[in-house]
Amino acid sequence: MYVAVVPNRSSPPAVLLRESLRQGGKVHNRTLANLSHWSAEKIEALRQVLKGDYQGLPALESAFDITRSLPHGHVAAVLGTLRRLQLDTILDHEPSRQRQAALALIAAQILEPSSKLATSRSLRAETCHHTLGEELKLSTLHEDDLYAAMDWLVTRQAAIETVLARRHLRSETLVLYALTSTYFEGHHCPLAQYGYSRDERRSNPQIVFGIVSSADGCPVAVEVFEGNTGDPKTVAAQVAKLRQRFGLARLILVGDRGMLTEKRIEEDLRPQEGLEWITALRAVQIQKLASPGMVQGSLFDERDLAEIQHPDYPGERLIVGRNPLLAAERLRKRGELIQAAEKKLKEIEVATKRKRQPLRSPERISFLVGKALGTAKVEKYFLWEITPQGLPWERNPERLAREAALDGIYVLRTCVSEQFLDGKQTVLAYKRLAVVERAFRSLKSVDLNVRPIRHRAPERVRAHVFLAMLAYYVEWHMRQALAPVLFDDEQRGDLRSSPVAPERRSRLRHPRPRFFNTRTVEYDLFNV
Repeated sequence: MYVAVVPNRSSPPAVLLRESLRQGGKVHNRTLANLSHWSAEKIEALRQVLKGDYQGLPALESAFDITRSLPHGHVAAVLGTLRRLQLDTILDHEPSRQRQAALALIAAQILEPSSKLATSRSLRAETCHHTLGEELKLSTLHEDDLYAAMDWLVTRQAAIETVLARRHLRSETLVLYALTSTYFEGHHCPLAQYGYSRDERRSNPQIVFGIVSSADGCPVAVEVFEGNTGDPKTVAAQVAKLRQRFGLARLILVGDRGMLTEKRIEEDLRPQEGLEWITALRAVQIQKLASPGMVQGSLFDERDLAEIQHPDYPGERLIVGRNPLLAAERLRKRGELIQAAEKKLKEIEVATKRKRQPLRSPERISFLVGKALGTAKVEKYFLWEITPQGLPWERNPERLAREAALDGIYVLRTCVSEQFLDGKQTVLAYKRLAVVERAFRSLKSVDLNVRPIRHRAPERVRAHVFLAMLAYYVEWHMRQALAPVLFDDEQRGDLRSSPVAPERRSRLRHPRPRFFNTRTVEYDLFNV
């Protein structure tokens, strides 16, 4: 390439950027650009660069000034997914500053979970460190505006959940419902109560919230309960929501054994026509089935699943399965707990036989034995008696043999007909509760960080949990779109030959790419 000056009679000469090329043995010139509007200094600088002479030219760093550069790709991906899902119109059909602030809260929960004060500072033009505030036109946002957006959003929760349910739930479909708890810092929220802590934080009050999701794990609704609310007590409210607000005439509710208890089934589920369920039996119920010999290990000599019927469950199907990995784990854990309890019992026995100040008080001995066995809940595995000679004890071989015979065995209970779901499909449907548990892990600890809860007013706490659920709704769709890039497991549970056998590692159908175009991912997958 070269710079050519072409005379133009009485007019100023034309300055052209040209290149020479040879075609068919002849030299041809081709004009690439007209530089006549350039200044003489700029043209001379270009001529030097084309000649390879860079002396006298300004350094690249001083050729332009960088005023500000903010990260934008992750913001574009989240906002692109929000718009593709039409979540902005689901929140409210009319654009408003409150709707924009609510969208900012949802996006910020994915990008950088933090307090409302920190979120407002990340949106302001003076203190922002990404383009979220600029994209949503919230560069002058105050933290009070975010609190007002939370109050506005919680009043629209029922309408928003109805739209999501209409989109992802339909009649005669599986509905997953699971419950979790999260600890609460502080003692001034009426919802924060002491109860069964799944986070092993008994010293902290907690709240309980349950998520209703579709069969593939997409969340559609969430409800917050007081921390001392038992799992079964939440079922009636969710059934009413599914039947009345969402308008599902027929559905199959899938819940774990601690939620869909016998009483809940008889009072809340069985009286309603078109409502079916899938749950599991508790260990005590399984032992009751095993006593007449209906559930035993020989059922699985030639098959993985077996269906039985029992007069205590009229009109229902009982699907029995055995997990060998779970059986080995229970055997190991029970053995370790028994060995630890035996060590404590030996210490008590030695204390009763020592020469100096032997332990003789029956009340004291009973207290120490209860403390040694009750903490690990292994008192049923021992036979012991307090005598004047000491504390004779031994293992309970009959109880241990009965427990070992049921290791790894679980029984599913359902009223769904076999024509609609066979045994394999029923087991897979119950195992889909694992996707809700994955949602709880994401909400509580992995990335969305629903805790710590920095609110005291009950409606603010509900709004905070609802925002976290909406954020997971967006993240769930992003993971679905990014499944090829994230190398998600391609071997789904429905494709397994047996729903009980351990899952095998699937082979990658595509080689792992060294690089991928982030712009392609951003625009193709999220339709920014």
